[in-house]
Amino acid sequence: NVSHEFKTPINAIEGYAMLLQEEDEAGRKLCTEKILLNTHRLSKLVGNILLLSKVDNQAIKARETTFRLDEQIRQSIVLLEPAWSGKDIEFDVQLQRIEYTGCESMLIHVWDNLLGNAIKFSPQGGYIGVELSYREDKVIFTVEDRGPGIPEEALAHVFDRFYQSETSHQAEGSGLGLALVKQIVTASGGTVQVQNLAQGCRSTVILP
Repeated sequence: NVSHEFKTPINAIEGYAMLLQEEDEAGRKLCTEKILLNTHRLSKLVGNILLLSKVDNQAIKARETTFRLDEQIRQSIVLLEPAWSGKDIEFDVQLQRIEYTGCESMLIHVWDNLLGNAIKFSPQGGYIGVELSYREDKVIFTVEDRGPGIPEEALAHVFDRFYQSETSHQAEGSGLGLALVKQIVTASGGTVQVQNLAQGCRSTVILP
């Protein structure tokens, strides 16, 4: 699986690099954009594989600190602003102030991935609801979108490494985002689930 995922962007980079030598100015610009896109995809893939390796090796426990979980999620939303503002997405954000002890540098990847997916699959002018609360000694985070949802046959595999449904392939994913989320949340002693709604999808993270 790793070999296949690396081969796709590398082949694309090689192909566009060859075309670059023959194209006119407009063609060279397009080739350069495609090379940069696939280079970014390759870099993200490598980064996710390294993160999975760190979590697999239990590196997460040695890096626990106390921090504001609500501020970290708010920061993730702000940093993703270029993606959601371009689609004119309406956000409903309800974040309870929570001091949390965990691996701050790892958990940011959980929020980035779940919020990023909600943005990616939301339609133009869509809606995303984000909530963080503390109930019954548990931290509960949810993010909802009004996108197309996940095909029923794919729901059981969304956390599998390198798994991609036809819908996710259209968005040029790597198939590692939700696997990384699952690994980090599990290592933190929590649980994560994704479910379809009547319209859209909801992701829920529960942390101790």
